[in-house]
Amino acid sequence: MRKLYHFNGGVHPPQHKSESTRHPIIKPPLPEKLVIPLHQHIGNTAKPVVSKGERVLKGQKIGRAEGYVSSAIHAPTSGTILSIEQEPVPHPSGLRDLCISLEPDGMEEWIELQPVDYLNTDPSTLRNRLRDAGVVGLGGAVFPSFIKLNPSNRKIRTLVLNGAECEPYITCDDMLMRQRAAEIVEGAKIMRHMLQADEILLGIEDNKPEAIAAMKAASGDEMEVVAVPTIYPGGGAKQLIRVLTGIEVPAGERSTDLGVQCFNVATAASVYRAVRYGEPLISRIVTIAGNVANPGNYEALIGTMIDHLILQAGKNEEENVAIMGGPMMGFDLPSVRVPLVKATNCIIVKSEKLFPKRPAPMPCIRCGRCAESCPADLQPQELYWFSKAGNFGKAQEYALFDCIECGCCSYVCPSSIPLVQFYRYAKSEIWAQEREKKASDLARIRHDFRIERIEREKREKAERLAQKSAKAGSEQE
Repeated sequence: MRKLYHFNGGVHPPQHKSESTRHPIIKPPLPEKLVIPLHQHIGNTAKPVVSKGERVLKGQKIGRAEGYVSSAIHAPTSGTILSIEQEPVPHPSGLRDLCISLEPDGMEEWIELQPVDYLNTDPSTLRNRLRDAGVVGLGGAVFPSFIKLNPSNRKIRTLVLNGAECEPYITCDDMLMRQRAAEIVEGAKIMRHMLQADEILLGIEDNKPEAIAAMKAASGDEMEVVAVPTIYPGGGAKQLIRVLTGIEVPAGERSTDLGVQCFNVATAASVYRAVRYGEPLISRIVTIAGNVANPGNYEALIGTMIDHLILQAGKNEEENVAIMGGPMMGFDLPSVRVPLVKATNCIIVKSEKLFPKRPAPMPCIRCGRCAESCPADLQPQELYWFSKAGNFGKAQEYALFDCIECGCCSYVCPSSIPLVQFYRYAKSEIWAQEREKKASDLARIRHDFRIERIEREKREKAERLAQKSAKAGSEQE
C-alpha cells in the first residue's frame, strides 16, 4: 500500500457528477459547419496553410506550428474551407480570434495515416510527431505535450498520470478511463519511453470506483493505480504530485527539476492515437451538464459549436448562458455560439436554481477561512487588500503568482468577496506594466542608438571636411 501525503487546505463542494455518467460516451451527429480557431494552445498561434475554397481531408494539417512553443491544427473532417477570418471564440473577453471555417462534405475521407513503432523510434522523432499531430495537454492547460516530453538533461524518475478530475460536474476523464483504459495505458507507456521514467503512477479520486477498477484491470504491471482522497483541488498538478510522492514543488521551480512529470489521462490517450494510428488531435470528450435534459459526455469534433452540443443534450429554453470548465475555475461564455476547442473539457448550462445569484460582497471580517482553505499556503486576505489598493509590488511580495486561481478562498468567504477576480486583476495589471516597461526600454534603446548614430555621422562628416580642407591647403602650398 503506497503511503499518501496531504496538502494544506482544499474544500468539498457538491460533486454533481452522477448525472453525466449514466450513459456511455456519445458521438453527436456531424454539424453543418465547423469553426476551428488557430490558437488552441499556450504559445504562438498556428499559421494557416490552406486557402478559402480548398477541399481538405480529415486529419489534414490546416495550421502549422509557429515557433517552438506552438502546435499544429488539423481539419476535423473532410470538406471545403469557407473562410479564414476573425470569429468569436470561447474566451471570457468575448473577443474574436483567427479561425478557419469548414463545411463538412459528410464523406469523412481521411488523409493517409502513418503509424509509428515507438520502441524503434528515437524520442526526438516521436516528439516532432506529437507536435505535428497537435497533441496538447487536455487537462485544461493545453501546453504543447512534445515540450513536456523533452526532459533535456533532467532525470525523470516518476511519470504521474492525472485522473483525479476534482472539479464538480466534470466527468469526461472518468468516462474515458472507464471505457478506454487500454488506450491510456498504451499512451503512458509511450510517454515513459520518451521520458525514460522509472515508474508510472496514476492518481484517481476515490469517488470514481468504476474508473479505478477499469484502470487496474488494464494496467497490469505497467503502472500503479492509486485511489486518492476526494478533495478539491486535489487534481492540481502540484497537489497530486504531493499526495502521491510527498514531493513539494517549491515556488519558482518545476516538478521536472525534482524528477517528476505530470500529464492528464486524456493527453495520454491522444498520444497513443497519434503514435499508434497516426491520428492528429481532432476531437475530444466534453461533459455537457447542468440545465439540460440528458447530461452526458460527448466525443465532439474540434470546432463544433457549443449550442449544437447543448441541443444534443436536450436544451431547456429557460437559460442560454453556460460555463466553460468547472464552476470553480471555469468562466461564463459570452455566447454559446462559439466553437469547442482543445481546452473545452466541460460545458455547464446555468440556471437560477443551480447557480443562484451571488450575494453582494460585504466587508472582509478577517476570519482567516480563506487562508485555511488555500492549497498554495498563501494569505488570500492580504493579497485581496493589496490587489484592491493597487499595491501590486506588495502583492508580489506575498507570492501573488503562486496563486493557482482554484477559487477555494472565494468559495469559503462568508463575506462573498470574489477574491479570485481581484487576483486576476492584479496579475493582468502587473503583466501590462511589464509590457509597458519593455516597450519603454526598447524605445529608449532605439532613441539612444539614434542619437549615437546622428552624433557619429556628424563626427564623420566633420572629419571628412577637415581632411578635405587639409588636402586643399597642401595642394595650394
